[in-house]
Amino acid sequence: MAQRKGLDLEKADRQREERNGRSLDFFRGFLKDPKQVGSVIPSSRFMERKIVEYALPERASVVVELGPGTGGTTRALLKEMPADGRLLAIDVDSRFTAIVAGIQDERVIAHTGSAVDLAEILRQHGLGRPDVVVSGIPFSTMPRELGQSILQAVHDSLNDAGLFVAYQFRAEVARLAWPVFGDPLRSEMVALNVPPMRIWQWGRDSKQ
Repeated sequence: MAQRKGLDLEKADRQREERNGRSLDFFRGFLKDPKQVGSVIPSSRFMERKIVEYALPERASVVVELGPGTGGTTRALLKEMPADGRLLAIDVDSRFTAIVAGIQDERVIAHTGSAVDLAEILRQHGLGRPDVVVSGIPFSTMPRELGQSILQAVHDSLNDAGLFVAYQFRAEVARLAWPVFGDPLRSEMVALNVPPMRIWQWGRDSKQ
């Protein structure tokens, strides 16, 4: 019993150190380019659970994550995905894609590039149309035209029953998404996060 308790404490210490390390990496990324990083710290475990609830990764063959940061959400999605699924994580910051590439899971593909080029990136990695695209990139800090182009690229790449899930602390993504996706299927505020975040879920053909 004492040995098992000691092992549990070691595991908890490792998890705490890993999360602290991810927070430091995230903060460094924010300091380097706050317009590309939406928050000073990674999403909380409560936010990660809500993202998983909205994204439905358990039924997905292909998941795309835009702006994976230090990989907390990536790991949460992988935990629920099928064994034969693939997760494509795209970030413009090579430091973050390097962190995600270090996740010990053969289902992960880390790609440094722009979400505007989503269709080409999918083709480059031999992936079909995704079942869900999850986005944490800060639409409120990028040029409006770029945000609209990214959302159109997401819409056009999704399969017919695909979902788009975005989490932000500002609502710019919802304003930009309306002409492309229409009204969200669902949305709510997640207070147990710093800062509090709103999450949205759209269907590819919600506007029809």
